[in-house]
Amino acid sequence: MEFFGYLLLLAAIIVVLSLFFSFVPVALWISASAADVKVSIGTLVGMRLRRVVPSKIVNPLIKATKAGIEMPINKLEAHHLAGGNVDRVVNALIAAQRANIPLEFERAAAIDLAGRNVLEAVQMSVNPRVIETPVISAIAKDGIEVRAKVKVTVRANIDRLVGGAGEQTIIARVGEGIVTTIGSAETHKQVIENPDLISETVLQKGLDSGTAFEILSIDIADVDVGRNIGAQLQTDQAEADKRIAQAKAEERRAMAVAHEQEMLAAVQEMRAKVVEAEAEIPRAMAEALREGKLGVMDYYQLQNVRADTTMREAISKSGTQSTSKK
Repeated sequence: MEFFGYLLLLAAIIVVLSLFFSFVPVALWISASAADVKVSIGTLVGMRLRRVVPSKIVNPLIKATKAGIEMPINKLEAHHLAGGNVDRVVNALIAAQRANIPLEFERAAAIDLAGRNVLEAVQMSVNPRVIETPVISAIAKDGIEVRAKVKVTVRANIDRLVGGAGEQTIIARVGEGIVTTIGSAETHKQVIENPDLISETVLQKGLDSGTAFEILSIDIADVDVGRNIGAQLQTDQAEADKRIAQAKAEERRAMAVAHEQEMLAAVQEMRAKVVEAEAEIPRAMAEALREGKLGVMDYYQLQNVRADTTMREAISKSGTQSTSKK
C-alpha cells in the first residue's frame, strides 16, 4: 500500500510540474538569460495572463539585443497587442541599422500598423524596384498614334510610407506625363527620334510628390507607331456628312412626292367638279327650253358644234398616233 501511495504522489508531482512548466516558460527564460536579455519570470507569466505568446516577444527581443538595438519589452508587447508583427518590425530595424538608414521603432511600428510591409520598404530603400507600366497610347498633333512602354525605377521613401500613395499612383502619373509629352509633339516623328523627351518631361514634373516612393529614373522600354487616328476621324466625319446629306435628300424627295400627291388630289377634285358641272348642263338646257330662252334651232346648232368638236378631237388623236408610229 505504501508503494502505491508513493506512485500516486510521484504522479501528482509530475502532473503539477508539467502544468507549471507549460504555464511558466522556464526554457524561454533560460534562453533569454543566456542571451543577456533581462526578462523576469513574473513578466513571462504576466504575458501568459494577458494571452500573449511569450516567444513572439522574447525571441525578437533576443534578436534585437544581439544586433545591438536596445528596445523595451513593453513596447514590443504593446505593438503585438495592437495587431502588429513584432518579428517583422525588429527585422526591419536590424536591416535599417546595417544599411545606415535612420529608422526608429515608433515609425517602424506605425508603418507596420498602417498595413505596409516595413521590412520590404527597408529592402526597397537599399535595392530599388523597377515598375513597368502597361502600353500607353497617345496621339501627336499630326493625328498619328504613338504607343510607349516605360520602366520606372523607384526607391521607398521611409518618411512618406505612412499616408503616401502607392505604385498605382506612380503608374497613373507616369502615364499622364507620357500622354502630355506625345500630345504636345508637332509630329510623331519627334517622339520616335527622341524618346528621351518622355523621360525628361516626366522627371521634371515631380510625379513622386505625395507618394511613398522616390523616382530615380524613367527608361523608355518600347516606342511604336500605331494607327492614323486623324485620317480615321476625317473618314468618319465624311461618312457622317454623307449620311446627313442622304437623309436630307430623302426628306426633299418625300416632300416632292407629297406635293405631287396633293396636286393630283387637287386635279381630281377639279375634274369631279367639271363632271358635276357638265351633269348640270342638260338640266339647264331643258329648263331653258321650257322657259323659251332656248330655241329648237339653237339646240340643234349646239349639238352640231359639239359633234364637230368631237370629230376634230378624233382626227387630232389619229394624226398624233400615226406620227408616233413613223
